[in-house]
Amino acid sequence: MIKRGIENRLLKLANSFKAVAVMGPRQSGKTTLVKSLFPEKDYVSLENPDIRTYALEDPRGFINDFKNGAIFDEVQRTPDLFSYLQEVIDNSNDKGQFILTGSNNLLLNQNISQTLAGRVGYINLLPFTNSEIEAQNENKSDLDLLFNGFYPPVFDQNLDPTEWFPSYIQTYIERDVRQIKNVTDLILFERFLRIAAGRTAQELNMTSISNDCGVDVKTVQAWISVLETSYIIFLLKPHHKNYNKTIVKRPKLFFYDTGIVCSLLGITEVDQLNYHPLKGSIFETMVVSEQVKSQSFDSKSGNLFYWRDKTGHEIDLIIEKAGSIYPMEIKSAKTINTRFFKNLTYYQNLSGVKQSALLYSGDEEQNRSNGIKVVNWRKLKSEQFPDKG
Repeated sequence: MIKRGIENRLLKLANSFKAVAVMGPRQSGKTTLVKSLFPEKDYVSLENPDIRTYALEDPRGFINDFKNGAIFDEVQRTPDLFSYLQEVIDNSNDKGQFILTGSNNLLLNQNISQTLAGRVGYINLLPFTNSEIEAQNENKSDLDLLFNGFYPPVFDQNLDPTEWFPSYIQTYIERDVRQIKNVTDLILFERFLRIAAGRTAQELNMTSISNDCGVDVKTVQAWISVLETSYIIFLLKPHHKNYNKTIVKRPKLFFYDTGIVCSLLGITEVDQLNYHPLKGSIFETMVVSEQVKSQSFDSKSGNLFYWRDKTGHEIDLIIEKAGSIYPMEIKSAKTINTRFFKNLTYYQNLSGVKQSALLYSGDEEQNRSNGIKVVNWRKLKSEQFPDKG
């Protein structure tokens, strides 16, 4: 088993809360992780039809079978269970009594989040980070990482991504989508998913997607919510400071995993990425997603944003931490070009921020006199962020 960077935080939550919910996409390693960290607990899969029927028909009796707590896997399949679980948790002083896992974001489910508010510690387990992969002496090239993505089965079982991802996507559409939303036309939803993949690392324009997909904007909005809830995409909000400039207020759409993006875009070989028009967007998706994953390791890692004004100046990623902001430009190139610094310099002059970073694929590091740090994207760690901007 590949050691996950999230383990220490998960154990800390289990010592602080009566229950812990480990959420994340299917096949991200949730079951493997919780069973290894809590081997003394009974494991119950609510994907099992017989067990699920029992939990739905007699939730009180079901929970009473586990006096010492348990691991409830894919718990979103039995939403009625949460009200009864609340009663048990409130009547006990034991920490880490129940470990809940699910492939739907329970925080986006209003009924569930209200039932367990303040009682459950939440944590997201996303696909591998690059550092977790490198710890196993799996040093992949940037293009290999973009193409293979970061889902555990592709690495653990050495599976062919051109076979695994289409199967994963099809299973996701046929099972999870129908659990979250009553989508009647799954073929049209799959088309929408492919269109969305072509817009990763771009501003979310629902009207444009609506026109390309042939559905109304409200449907697009509902389907975007489905992708968020099931950990396929996340939305990066624009930074709120405008510095007297008219700024873009739409979020940017990102997929959590580039392997899914490549599969949806019909990229079947690594070399195709060298010439693909969306290579830069896919690379940006990977780098931003890495920072999102780092947030799950450390609750103090900072908040993530992007910034863009109406004249086209854009900062790909802003980390706001302890009242300071750290702007970053992301480039897939291996060589440094003067034009890469244009937006960072503009933003520094506008905002007064003294330090920023250019993340790219090359190996040369620079600490420029204007406060711009040039570094390979793999080497930037959260502890390198300045405390003062």
